[in-house]
Order: sequence, then C-alpha cells, then structure tokens
Amino acid sequence: MIRKLLSGDLPNSRILTTLLLLVLLGLLLTPFIFPGTRAMNVAAKICVFIVLAASYDLLLGYTGIVSFAHTMFFGIGAYGVGIAMSRFEPGWLPLLLGVLAAMLTALVLALLLGLLSLRVRTIFFAMMSLALASFFVILASQFSDYTGGEDGLTFKLPELLSPGTQFLDEPWLGVDWNGKTLAYYIVFCGSAALFLLCLRVVNSPFGRVLQAIRENDFRVAAIGFNPVTYRTVGNCLAALLACLAGALYAIWLRYVGPDTVLSFDIMIDVLLIVVIGGMGSMYGAAIGAAIFVIAQNYLQDGMKLLHGGLEGVPVVANFFHPDRWLLWLGVLFVLSVYFLPTGIVGKLRQRRK
Repeated sequence: MIRKLLSGDLPNSRILTTLLLLVLLGLLLTPFIFPGTRAMNVAAKICVFIVLAASYDLLLGYTGIVSFAHTMFFGIGAYGVGIAMSRFEPGWLPLLLGVLAAMLTALVLALLLGLLSLRVRTIFFAMMSLALASFFVILASQFSDYTGGEDGLTFKLPELLSPGTQFLDEPWLGVDWNGKTLAYYIVFCGSAALFLLCLRVVNSPFGRVLQAIRENDFRVAAIGFNPVTYRTVGNCLAALLACLAGALYAIWLRYVGPDTVLSFDIMIDVLLIVVIGGMGSMYGAAIGAAIFVIAQNYLQDGMKLLHGGLEGVPVVANFFHPDRWLLWLGVLFVLSVYFLPTGIVGKLRQRRK
C-alpha cells in the first residue's frame, strides 16, 4: 500500500525514512505539539515550500532546465486567489474561479515560454525566464487597481476559514478548533496531495524520459522522442504545481504582495532548498524545505541565546550576534555543499548502497 502510494519510489535508507517520518508527523501534529501562531506559520510555510521546491526540482533535477520564472508562477497562483477574493464576496465559488484562472494563466505563459525558448540552448531559456519574471514583478507593482501595487492585497476567505469561526466550544486536546486550524489542514492536505503527484510524475514513463533528456537529449531524439515537447510539457507541469503552491500560500496568509510571493529572494530560497536536500529527488525537497525554513525562522533565536551565554567573551560573542544570522545561514549552506555535494538525500542513498 505504501509502495503504491509513493509510486514505487521508496526512501531506501533507514535514516532518510526516519527523517521523512519526523517531517510528516511534525507537520501533521503541529497544532497539537507546537501551540502558537508562529509555529503554525512556520509549518504552513514548510508545507508550501515542499511543493514549490519539488516542482522546481522537476525542472532542474529531473530535466536539467534552469528557470528563474518559478516564483512568477508561484505569484500568479497567489494573486489569482487574492484578486478573486478581494473583488467578489468571500465564498467558495470565487475562490475556485480564482485558482482556475491562475492555473490557466500560468499554463499559457509556461507553454509560450517553453515553445519560444526551449528549442535552443537551455541558457537562453534561463535568460528568457528571468526577463519574464522581472517583467511580471513590474506588472504587479504598476497595476495597483487590481494587484494593490507595492502594498499588496489583504482579503477575506469564506467564513468557514475565518479565525473567528469556532467548531467546538472548548479546546480539544489542547487545540482551539477554529477556521485557522481548518485552513492549516487544507494547506497540509493540499501540499501532501501535490507532493504525491510530483512523485507519480517523476516515476512514470514520462518522468523517465525527462531524466533521459537530462543525461543526453541527442540520444533521446534518436530513439524517437521529441525533447522539446517533453521539456515544454515538463515546464507546464512544474508551472501548474508552483501555481497551486502559491494559491495554498495565499489561503494561509490571506494577503498577497510583491515582496511576499514574487520576490527574487524566494527563487534563491528554492534553489538553496533543492541543493541542500538533493537535486533529482523529491524527498530532497521535503528534507531541504524543512531544514531551511526552520533555520530561517529559528536560527536567529538560537544565536540570541548563544550570544547571551558568551557575553563574557566579547570577540567570540560578536561573531554570534543575532543580527549576523544570515551570515551563519550562508556558512551552513557552503558547508552543506562542500561536504554533501549530492545533497542530504543523495548522501544517505549513497551510504545505503
């Protein structure tokens, strides 16, 4: 049953299996074992970024395509929800229509981008995707009547997802069961379903062709497969998955803005997650996203405690000042690349072999 659910792609490592179970159970039980708004925000972001990193790995790790437009599709999904919910009365039908309109927009853009630039060298595709993503950021900032401009959009969701909606009069198992809790589990279940879909795609015959194109596209063309067609379809699938991840993120935040869903910093974060977890492995996206988002949110707190304990050693304490948390995050990334060039998942699977 589990083998079928994972599309035959088992972790094949006890340590990796343990890590994946910890991530799964941690996200599933976050409202119970990590009470508080901050912990749920971190957990929801991990869920969303697992899907976003997995969809990007479908391009980079499995097909060998470098794209800088992934956050654009992520932003399209988020803005689709935001614009629909801010223009119409909050309800399930406008929410659904917003998601469908965002998916259609993402599909058309991904198809045009693929057909126009994937016929030549992939570096041209990277530059085209960067130009398109930059143009979309400007577009979102300038069309303030629809997108809210630099301020973004704050919107309401259906009443069932409102924090003021109480399902139980008293907390059950220490959890206040309200619309916010329901929204979290919608994000969790949606992310889990999309991640399993990613596993299914990469372990299908279509996914095998993508991996073959990554290794040698000339041989793939020689045996009768059109690399441009497969790359374009792969790009469209990745765009749709990123779009749905953006929609889930907007549902959780109830806000969209250029800095939140279109920033190039998100693209850098996704690249770091894929590299840390391991390219060419969906499980790498899950492990990498969990480690990166937790470090991004709690490393500064840990350094604050360490800095307080080292106040008697001024020179050393300055190195661990909380304001330097980005420096140490960069150091951790450099060390992970140096000692784990194939990522955490790649290293664990090599050790197993």
